[in-house]
Amino acid sequence: MRTNFIFTILAAVLAQCAALATVADSGPNGFTVKTTTTIHASPGDVYKRLIQVGNWWDSQHTFSGDAHNLSIEERAMGCFCEKLQSGAVRHLEVVFFVPGKTLRLSGGLGPLQGIAATGSMTFDLSAADGGTRIEFTYAVSGYVSQGMNAWAIPVDTVLSEQIDRLKNYIETGNPAGKSEGH
Repeated sequence: MRTNFIFTILAAVLAQCAALATVADSGPNGFTVKTTTTIHASPGDVYKRLIQVGNWWDSQHTFSGDAHNLSIEERAMGCFCEKLQSGAVRHLEVVFFVPGKTLRLSGGLGPLQGIAATGSMTFDLSAADGGTRIEFTYAVSGYVSQGMNAWAIPVDTVLSEQIDRLKNYIETGNPAGKSEGH
């Protein structure tokens, strides 16, 4: 209940910042968010670090409060999971992977589970300009009375931040970026 209240407030605040969002489309029954960036590292290195999710994900966007409790099992039906003090969370499931090229996961990330939403999250990697181009897409479907499109901007904001953190982690060693935490 508290999570829904926080997301409702967050959605209202972030709706004013819609021009900053990379929401590809949205409607009452779902939405798609996309982010594209280039990271100055090889596709193999980017992929290797991508699956080390606990090193770059923001702890504020976990149930446990510690991103180091996150892990991705690199195998079909592998778990993008989070250890809790008492229990665990299965955020997403690995449905397709080709090291250095593609990682695809399926499921409702974080609070999307509570509203019975599901989605397909894809990281496509390709060599570009001496580095790696990541095309990130999360397509989500489900039903909530206010419409799934109410979730599009908050989800995009959180996931865009995570992609920035991955880039910072690979390029600087610090997911928060060069200027923070030093």
